[in-house]
Amino acid sequence: MKTINTNSVENYVHTLGINTTADKVYQALTDKIPLWWTEWFEGSSSEVGNLFTIRFGDNIHKTMRVKELTANTEIVWLVEDSLIALPELKNQTEWIGTTIIWEIEGNNESTQIKLTHIGLNPAIECYEICSNGWLQFLGSLKKFLETGEGAPYKK
Repeated sequence: MKTINTNSVENYVHTLGINTTADKVYQALTDKIPLWWTEWFEGSSSEVGNLFTIRFGDNIHKTMRVKELTANTEIVWLVEDSLIALPELKNQTEWIGTTIIWEIEGNNESTQIKLTHIGLNPAIECYEICSNGWLQFLGSLKKFLETGEGAPYKK
């Protein structure tokens, strides 16, 4: 996997091993988001330039633009709009302008996914809530890819 220049900031990074092919991981991240992340999915995430929105109820949403797609290798999303309307957060739009990078490396039997969320770091208010959310949905992604059934946020 390539090294990402994060300007010495401790951005959120998580690496996950999954018993599946890189192609299936890529398909899950581009065409099957409602099956592992949230059923509240609008738009498309399968082509560069696509805009899509994910929702977690009425008070949390994120709108992202697909910036880069390299088949079975890398996906980059830029967060263009976001609201995390939780009472404990003063800044409820911290995700705006952050970048989510998925790096995929695998063979026919197993794949390693590295998620880097540039801008999600311990200095921002939602870091604990958001990093725990990533862990939950990365677990759902793994479950979806290994068993065929994820645990997405339900409508």
